[in-house]
Amino acid sequence: MAWLPCQVGRCYHGSMRKVYLDNNATSPVDPAVVEEMTPYFVEDFGNASSIHTFGQRARAATEEARGRVARVLGTKPGEIVFTSGGTESDNTAVRGVACQLRSRGNHIVTTQVEHPAVLSTCKSLENEGFRVTYLGVDREGRVSLSDLEQAISPETVLISVMHANNEVGSIHPIGQIGEMARSRGIVFHTDAVQSVGKIPFGVDELQIDLLSISSHKLHGPKGVGALYVRSDVPMTPLMLGGSHERRRRAGTENVPGIVGLGKAMQIAQDRMEDFNQRVQALRDRLETGILGTIPDTVVNGGTGRRMPHVSNISFLGLEGEALLIALDFQGIAVSTGAACSSGSLQPSHVLQAMHLERSRIQAAIRFSLSRMSTQEDVDYVLETLPQTVQRMRDTSLERLR
Repeated sequence: MAWLPCQVGRCYHGSMRKVYLDNNATSPVDPAVVEEMTPYFVEDFGNASSIHTFGQRARAATEEARGRVARVLGTKPGEIVFTSGGTESDNTAVRGVACQLRSRGNHIVTTQVEHPAVLSTCKSLENEGFRVTYLGVDREGRVSLSDLEQAISPETVLISVMHANNEVGSIHPIGQIGEMARSRGIVFHTDAVQSVGKIPFGVDELQIDLLSISSHKLHGPKGVGALYVRSDVPMTPLMLGGSHERRRRAGTENVPGIVGLGKAMQIAQDRMEDFNQRVQALRDRLETGILGTIPDTVVNGGTGRRMPHVSNISFLGLEGEALLIALDFQGIAVSTGAACSSGSLQPSHVLQAMHLERSRIQAAIRFSLSRMSTQEDVDYVLETLPQTVQRMRDTSLERLR
């Protein structure tokens, strides 16, 4: 068979199967989402703030998408602010509330396992005089409610705890955290980038004040996201300029992206039951197969309450980066942690916070599935992975002799 042209220093055989299991980094855009977006690039391309027909058609599409997002979260359209993605949503929520409420207090409570968009914002605020408490987690990656309660002080103005962790999939007790914050008059933000559209929940039942969303994690386009802001939450805008997004976020709206996000949210809502059954079954098949056929493997984050599509596994005795590269040459895409940390020489801050041994952290691989994953994908990994791991371990032993 013919070989395909070399790309990035490697060649792929034309018959090689390609399996993508890095959906927590990004997910393929659903063709139905692309179809819905297309007219807003070439036909209804108007500025949503313009009063002529072109602008009003763009505005109508934007508001329809806002309604779709609101319905998934169980809230009102007016409480949805469109952003450029999860990072901007996190930055806006944390910085916007902290700065607005500084006269009431300068203390923020978060966790050590948050996405860098939250952690970096908190570090920046510390340089501006804020005090931040970074709570640890247990070996399953979950925060302790008693630790959180002890951390709260009269100066606490914001609690930010992610809904589901992007590296190990652990789900935090968000409802109880929301209740704790609400009863004390503290604003509560959650980064729900990895959970929105995948597990059912509503912002009111969980007493959430602000919630971050990213489109490309749920088969929507990159470069667009949303921030839920409860109507009575005071917040200083991060982006300044015009009066867009009810003065919450200045800048001309990304209409095609917003339309894509709205459609992706609608599809995710319609297919959530399938996701929670079929995709979890695939994840469990993958995990059981790996643990059953490859010695010295262990799941990180436990098998308790976690997202149905994520499995973080350590292949003891190997370097996760080396295994990732070996699998990539065989057409299998996985990761060693958060995509935003790719290229960093530092071990995973999430696994470190879980107090795992360094050798276990360095040997970790994250598999993250999507509703587009198939049993054939999983079976190909289970066919390829044991041989790859054994070969790498044998090579490692040879070098030690």
